[in-house]
Amino acid sequence: MLVLSRKPGEKVVITGGITISVLEVVGCRVKLGIEAPDQVRVLRAEMARWLEPYEAPRAAAPQQDSP
Repeated sequence: MLVLSRKPGEKVVITGGITISVLEVVGCRVKLGIEAPDQVRVLRAEMARWLEPYEAPRAAAPQQDSP
């Protein structure tokens, strides 16, 4: 895990066109802005865990060729 310190207005750039911006820090809360290509899904961790049971069967299903 990479751990960084950033101030409001500063950014972190990740390959694949993903940019994370620190928008605001108030007390113990940090507001982040995330820019990513349309095909990249960005979810809060609790949403990703909630969707996991629904995503697994679709990922495991064999792909069908279109006629």
